[in-house]
Amino acid sequence: MNQLPAVYEEYLQGKDENFIATVRPVLQQSVAEKTHGVRVVVTPHALQAHTDPAIPFGEIIEGPD
Repeated sequence: MNQLPAVYEEYLQGKDENFIATVRPVLQQSVAEKTHGVRVVVTPHALQAHTDPAIPFGEIIEGPD
């Protein structure tokens, strides 16, 4: 597996296992590509994560889509 940058590891700290299971693969994809950051979409009934070309590599933006 890809080593995650410190900022990604710090983001996952304190999150529950379901959150980590959803978000970690996308963080790993971001590391593998090294071109895009990650957008995490959190709503009351859903959690999604995807790489986003509008976000620089190494950054995470969390919020409603």
